[in-house]
Amino acid sequence: MTLDTPHTRALTAALIAGGMAVSVSAQAETQGLYSADELLDADVYTQANPDVEIGEVEDVLLDNDMRLRALAIDTGNLLDMGQKQYVIETSHFTVETHNGNSLDDMEYRVQVDLSEQAITQQPEYTDTWWSEARQNMQQAWSETKQGAASAWDTTQEGASEALDRIGNALKAAGEKTQQAAEDATQ
Repeated sequence: MTLDTPHTRALTAALIAGGMAVSVSAQAETQGLYSADELLDADVYTQANPDVEIGEVEDVLLDNDMRLRALAIDTGNLLDMGQKQYVIETSHFTVETHNGNSLDDMEYRVQVDLSEQAITQQPEYTDTWWSEARQNMQQAWSETKQGAASAWDTTQEGASEALDRIGNALKAAGEKTQQAAEDATQ
């Protein structure tokens, strides 16, 4: 049985093209640089229902390194549950840019990969959450710095001990070589 037929080639081409279309549409193209000013108030949609706006970006949350950690979205339109704000981490959204070559006309569209129900399970953006999150991030940052300092000290100690052993081995080899040379001349 021959698999290389016009029908098989056409089917294969269609499957490959379809797979490429799915992978391209599932990933937002990165832009390299984003405007926080334009990201604020950007419309928010879910992947499951990309035509229905569920809210807008209320705040942009950065860590100590000034990297984006999360967005706070205002869900005034979400499940008729009243106006609430939820924290959505960067792993759960993409940002699409429209009119990206013009600062005056640029618009963002945020697409969340969570269902509406899953969004309501995310932390609510409140003063209590803010206080606890800041404290947790500061503690994590402090522990990271302490861990890095401890690792550096351990590395320096290990390197120093290794250099001492190498130095002692070279000294012993030098002494043996000198003794052998003296013995050979006598």
